Amino acid sequence: MAKFVPKFWKPGTEAPGVHEERQQVSEGSGEAVVHNQNASLSIQQQRQRLPVFKYRNQILYLVERYQTVVIVGETGCGKSTQIPQYLLEAGWGAEGHVIGVTQPRRVACTTVANRVAEERGAVLGHEVGYSIRFDNRFDPEATRIKFLTDGMLVREMMADPLLKKYSILMLDEAHERTLHTDIIIGLLKKIQKKREDLRIIVSSATLDAKAFRDFFNKNVSDLESFDTAHILSIEGRAFPVNVYYRESPVPDYAKATVDTIVKIHEGEKAGDILAFLTGQEEVDSVVSDLIEYNRTNRRHVDGRMKMKVLPMYAALPPGEQLKVFERVSQSTRKIVVATNIAEASITINGIVYVVDSGFVKLRAYNPQSGVESLVITPVSQASADQRAGRAGRVRSGKVFRLYTEEDFHKLQTNTVPEMQRSNFAFVILQLKALGISNILRFNFLSSPPAQIVIRGLEVLYALGALDKDGELTRPLGSNMAEFPLSPMFAKMLLESGKFGCSEEILTIAAVLQVQSIFVHPSNRKIEALRAHHKFAVEEGDLVTMLNVYEAFLKNNKSSRWCQQHFLHYKGLVRATMIREQLRKLLVKFDVPMNSSEGDVDPICQCIVAGFFANAARFHPTGVYRTVRDDHELHIHPNSCLYREKPPGWVVFNEVLHTSKQFMRDVTVIDPSWLYELAPHYYEYGTERELAAKRARLE
Repeated sequence: MAKFVPKFWKPGTEAPGVHEERQQVSEGSGEAVVHNQNASLSIQQQRQRLPVFKYRNQILYLVERYQTVVIVGETGCGKSTQIPQYLLEAGWGAEGHVIGVTQPRRVACTTVANRVAEERGAVLGHEVGYSIRFDNRFDPEATRIKFLTDGMLVREMMADPLLKKYSILMLDEAHERTLHTDIIIGLLKKIQKKREDLRIIVSSATLDAKAFRDFFNKNVSDLESFDTAHILSIEGRAFPVNVYYRESPVPDYAKATVDTIVKIHEGEKAGDILAFLTGQEEVDSVVSDLIEYNRTNRRHVDGRMKMKVLPMYAALPPGEQLKVFERVSQSTRKIVVATNIAEASITINGIVYVVDSGFVKLRAYNPQSGVESLVITPVSQASADQRAGRAGRVRSGKVFRLYTEEDFHKLQTNTVPEMQRSNFAFVILQLKALGISNILRFNFLSSPPAQIVIRGLEVLYALGALDKDGELTRPLGSNMAEFPLSPMFAKMLLESGKFGCSEEILTIAAVLQVQSIFVHPSNRKIEALRAHHKFAVEEGDLVTMLNVYEAFLKNNKSSRWCQQHFLHYKGLVRATMIREQLRKLLVKFDVPMNSSEGDVDPICQCIVAGFFANAARFHPTGVYRTVRDDHELHIHPNSCLYREKPPGWVVFNEVLHTSKQFMRDVTVIDPSWLYELAPHYYEYGTERELAAKRARLE
């Protein structure tokens, strides 16, 4: 391992790591930093030892007096698990009202709800419940504390625009500034004008508290007594952390991550390790390498600790995610390899060492090309500090950054809010469904660029969700808004009955929600490719996934069969659950449930009906170019269409931007389908004919 240059900081300074926040959701520990000596304490005693306990009366007073309270509290202070309970005990859940707590990610929602239910001695789903996409555990009559993802709260607003059943809403981890969080913030400001009794708590640790306070504050004068929003800071706990930078950059951060973890395991004292990478494929590859290292170096005669290596990413099934919170024996070191989900939404107890690759995968939208890409980009300084703070939870920790200190100071200060770098079609559709007719006058905390708004309106009009006046069409537009998916997926599903292939399209849509169903172990890549090739068809990746799912059902959902064919068993099981949820929506909207009975053309045409905006043609220069904007793209190497003779015309689901811009989930199409299904979106004819048309229009 190359040399690291140490840099030390202590809690309370402005150096990296001190503003470590987020809820502690590890098993049996809530938000508290639970030391070994606390194991014998009762739950009530543990709650009283939390820093937030000292602020209980102050929080309740501020909530009574102000419409909005912004709470800044470091991780370990107890804000996510304790504040909802204080509110319930103070009567905010009386008379049938509900205390709502939003989380940006599903795993945080379920684990915090579990912990709060445990502390209250309640059965999860009764007094304390949760609601996430494709999974609900709450009682409409009995639940008083309800944890839900911010996306689910937006969906509830469609049925209840004023959120009348909620007495108070707590927006946890608001600093993440997800698309749904920013929508909720704007909508809640409007709701407060109609409901002065509704209270809002905005909580986090690295929050720009003043910006949130000013946004919600109705007072325009400088008189403090008339403010409707207030800031409260809660002291948390943090331990000293040593930060180590590389002396020189690394050529391969995934390989360097493996090497660094191995060196820590061999040379450092007891303590669990958390490593940050960018995505599922990298995580699975590094986990596979570490398991292989552990298998070939299983010599414990010298007293070396054992390894327990676990992945952690959003697409992992809930049961697999919960494994990272399980306790291990003293002779075992837990190693968690994670995406940025572990940077923000969850905190895993026992972490002492952090390995930071310095990169993150973000969704970015280019309004000029109309392409939304997953871009691997350097983290911001704020994100790097969040990652470093993971090591200072239970005792003094160490952070190994796989980049130089000079490079750290060149990083952006904060991550750009998702609202300003995403395809805006989804946001517009949600706001229109909520009755916001004038999108341009909507009060966003961070206003999106005008080009993104215009492109979003254009795509929704092309999909038929908006009419020429920019109003939501009925029933198509309003039905599309009810799907917890992108507008393109919603249109594809709603049109499937007309093409006579709704059963197949349901499967394709469900499988695409679990990211990847294919496993690519680094030590058996050739075997895996051969196994996957058995399912491949010339129509492309989506029909290949359909073949995989149908074979999975024919083999009785066998985990052994999945293992033999290098398929993600848990992912396929989750796809089955998601498919059933989507099926209920199609039945609700009277979409005929039918099958194409092996005919592939209707399936591909239905895919085009939803994804016609993502069409590309093969160019004589040897690359693909988007039909609408002539933007250069390439087929991803993992695609079944990655071959010597590429197809002429394709549509794709998404773009991954690494060394090049790669199309993923590609389907071969007939160009005539674009003319039949989207004549309003594309111009047809030779360059001379098109130039003549434009001249006549001018």
